[in-house]
Amino acid sequence: MHEPQQPIHPSTAVVALGRPDPTEDAPLNPPITLSSTFVGAGAPEPGQRMYARMSNPTWDPLEEAVGALEGAELPGLSYASGMAAVAAVLELVPVGGTVAVPSTSYNGTIGLARRLAQAGRFVLREIDPTDLDATRMALSGAALVWLESPTNPLLEVLDLPALIAAAGEAGALVAVDNTFSTPLRQRPLALGADLVVHSATKFIAGHSDVLLGLVVAADAELRSRLHTDRTLRGAIPGPFECWLALRGLRTLALRLDRAEETAGVLAGRLSTAPGLRRVRYPGLPTDPGHELARAQLAGFGAMISIELASAERADAFVHALGLITPATSLGGVESLAERRRRQPSEPVQVPESLVRLSIGIEHVDDLWADIAQALSAAN
Repeated sequence: MHEPQQPIHPSTAVVALGRPDPTEDAPLNPPITLSSTFVGAGAPEPGQRMYARMSNPTWDPLEEAVGALEGAELPGLSYASGMAAVAAVLELVPVGGTVAVPSTSYNGTIGLARRLAQAGRFVLREIDPTDLDATRMALSGAALVWLESPTNPLLEVLDLPALIAAAGEAGALVAVDNTFSTPLRQRPLALGADLVVHSATKFIAGHSDVLLGLVVAADAELRSRLHTDRTLRGAIPGPFECWLALRGLRTLALRLDRAEETAGVLAGRLSTAPGLRRVRYPGLPTDPGHELARAQLAGFGAMISIELASAERADAFVHALGLITPATSLGGVESLAERRRRQPSEPVQVPESLVRLSIGIEHVDDLWADIAQALSAAN
């Protein structure tokens, strides 16, 4: 793959990284390799391709690009979904070891951790990472600490440097789910994390048409363990999914800049709108996580959470939306809304009346008109 010769801005890097070498007649974009096996006889040489469960040339550009964007010296590893990436990281924990996971983590993450703990795979300690003193005590003897910041869907901003330092003192690995921020807004490895996880389904791919996960490791030994486990378990992505995600990555800076700017305007208007109990957006000066967000993030993101007076009014708000689509997931070009507690698996700490808004790239005035009329209908 062709790599830029000098340091470049991340907004340029998403366009430049993962390109074929610019030799005469070379394709501008990486080709898609659709093959289950590769030609070879005799003992394979190091790095020689044999079988598509082990490697595929279409994975490489995406993995190299995201690894570089996260500041890693090694490429990332792609997986069939974000949850496959989460599972791969949890599998690093020794049998009978201890994992610390926030109770308010994304419901798939905490749900899988609880399921594995109930099966005896490891001991699970559920933590409140906003309470640093209690968290430090809970990390004693832990093999892995899982963090996400901002959190999904409460949008709490965690003190990642302090939490990562506490985990290091306890001798634990730290994995950070960076899906909401992307490497353009936050680079957890630079803060001392050992692993970064993405649901690339979301902002990285950005068009709500791909299921894909990514893990970036800080050192070669961790990456080797993950690579071996991925090969043996077969939790691999399809080549077309990786190609689509790389194509989506090319416009990540533009999409995120637009969605983030719009989210900031909408959050400001929502903060004075009648009928809302609470608005959470890290960019609001009144948000509890604002100062931490200013210190840790290069931007406040495109996610907003609002609380209405009741679950019934929250449902009425979502149903009244016309332009914004009622659907789960996030990070696409289209704006989405969901009352999260409609899902039985959502943590009980999430209020029944909370609606998560994923802001897309539509015009801000059209989005506000839709939100305003839906609030009026709900109230």
